[in-house]
Amino acid sequence: MALSQRLDLRQTQTLVMTPQLQQAIKLLQLSNLELSDYVDREIERNPLLDREDGESRDSLSTEGETRPDAGDDSPAPSVDVTGTDRLTSSDHYADGGDAPLDTDYENLWTNDSGAEAPADTAVYTDWSGSGGRGFESEELALEQTLSSQTSLREHLFEQINVELRSASDRLIGSQLIEWLDEAGYLTADLDQLAHQLGCPRCQVDAVLAKLQRFDPIGIFARSLSECLAVQLRERNRLDPAMQALLDNLELLAQRDFAGLLELCQVDMDDLSDMILEIKALNPKPALAFDHEVAQTVTPDVTMRPQNGGGWVVELNSDTLPRVLVNHRYYSQVSALVRNKGEREYIAECFATANWLVKSLHQRATTILKVASEIVRQQDAFFVHGVQHLRPLILRDIAEAIGMHESTISRVTSSKYIATPRGVFELKYFFTASIQGANGTAAHSAEAVRFRIKTLIDQELPDGVLSDDRIVEILRTDGVDIARRTVAKYRDALRIPSSVQRRREKGMRV
Repeated sequence: MALSQRLDLRQTQTLVMTPQLQQAIKLLQLSNLELSDYVDREIERNPLLDREDGESRDSLSTEGETRPDAGDDSPAPSVDVTGTDRLTSSDHYADGGDAPLDTDYENLWTNDSGAEAPADTAVYTDWSGSGGRGFESEELALEQTLSSQTSLREHLFEQINVELRSASDRLIGSQLIEWLDEAGYLTADLDQLAHQLGCPRCQVDAVLAKLQRFDPIGIFARSLSECLAVQLRERNRLDPAMQALLDNLELLAQRDFAGLLELCQVDMDDLSDMILEIKALNPKPALAFDHEVAQTVTPDVTMRPQNGGGWVVELNSDTLPRVLVNHRYYSQVSALVRNKGEREYIAECFATANWLVKSLHQRATTILKVASEIVRQQDAFFVHGVQHLRPLILRDIAEAIGMHESTISRVTSSKYIATPRGVFELKYFFTASIQGANGTAAHSAEAVRFRIKTLIDQELPDGVLSDDRIVEILRTDGVDIARRTVAKYRDALRIPSSVQRRREKGMRV
């Protein structure tokens, strides 16, 4: 066959991941805290981006900028989700229409009428229901109103200055404080510490004995049994039987009560009282001085019941950054460019700013649409409780709203919804399906775990349920489940076996 050269024209379709598309996908999977940090970095990098607040709204209101008709009082976007039996495909949004949302973001730049936004129109996104507040606000942040708390080391140093009179003892005590872990246990090698300080080991032991009487009781222990022994000694309850019990805590963890009875030389009633005393102690005494402010989860979506039935799903405006493009500054700097490089830089900043604002709009709209569909499909859970949680997978939501499963996975990661039953991650509502018995409807794995926990909580001391018995009860309720699955769910709930539960309940009697 002869070789020859020729020109051919071919037409192919390929998916190109542009930087703008990669940014939009990245924003979709960020949590609210990560999104806020990302927007802050973009504002610092891009001079044409401004975070909208009460002052900038007025100062940037120029003829070259357009703003939405709604003022500061406009409510956050919401979805009116009615009951499952009355919801139709056109009820996702309050205006009755479906927003143009696609996985490849083709319709990202179109408005409600389908027309492309003009290039000279300013882009402004405001998902909040109230105006922002500038830095000049006289109100203090919540963290600034908290009173200072004494740390554990400060508390111990105060006691050292009072209890230890020798300078060498205070030096040893100061070094021992530095070797405490977060639970209050001493992690130092005393021989090595004595060698470093150039003092005999007996002096270190003597100082340690004094430190173990400090408040909180149980501090400076080197093991769990020593921590409990120090607290019992302070209560004058460290007798030989109790010491034998502390020396064999591994048997207590295994619930080997027969072995403990033999080692402690007590009867069952005395052993039960001793175990109750140990449970009343503090195994981590230093945690009482952990005064870090707990970081609560801020929900991305909120829902509330609607008068007459159904739910109203709204975006949480506090988690949505309000960003706008400063067209006035863009016009000023565009008129002062001196070369091609500056012109390209300004054009790139302007395009990036527009894309970021529109990507934030797309992200918020997508989260609202996915959350509203989850609420619609899990309506029975919000009305009746976890036992009515239906099995749900990403494909169910993707097919219902016309998106790809990967988009649903990104939207539901690290996103939370505040409901009348608590705050849940959107991933919580996606559970595996367990086949129903005799052809009945499938059951959610989370609902089955709740049912297992309920059965075990209600069992009597003389009627402890084995895993096989739980399988029989669930099958009478229409749940076809294997024994190993019940054991797996029980272990995940940290519920001991039937043998261990029978021993515990026998002790309580």
